[in-house]
Amino acid sequence: MPIQLRPATTADVDAVVAVFLACWRESYRGVLPDSTIDAMSDEKAQQLWERVMGSGEGEVLVAESAGTVLGVTRLAANGAEGVVHSLYVAPDSQGQGLGQLLLSAAASRLADLGARNASLWVFAANAPSLAFYRRHGWEPDGTQRTQEQFGELELRVVRRLAGASE
Repeated sequence: MPIQLRPATTADVDAVVAVFLACWRESYRGVLPDSTIDAMSDEKAQQLWERVMGSGEGEVLVAESAGTVLGVTRLAANGAEGVVHSLYVAPDSQGQGLGQLLLSAAASRLADLGARNASLWVFAANAPSLAFYRRHGWEPDGTQRTQEQFGELELRVVRRLAGASE
């Protein structure tokens, strides 16, 4: 089935939460401590995505096939700086190019919004995701953080966007 990228609507929140939780519970298992993974309850995930999708801050795109949401990305631009806040692909759909499709769409949309640079945060322990972002031109810039809600070290990765002049 062909993949369609489209803006998410509030009607997609349950499907987005399902992809998000599957990633947390399957893709992050063995990468993050079980206590961190288990702390992301169904209720927390639902509240998070309802808030994000209802806020109007930034944009959420979904990748779907035959009416099933298989991936999601959330992005926002603030002048010349863009941020990819989230990128998740359902574990049973990983390895099919959906992550690349979503990441490319997010970067293109940020460039359309006037951003020249983009950043995103990735858990430092998530070697597969770090390798994925590096393959697509995103590099760590040395900035780190640990958010209280997750308690895990994150690295910021950045890239110049297409069409950005030096």
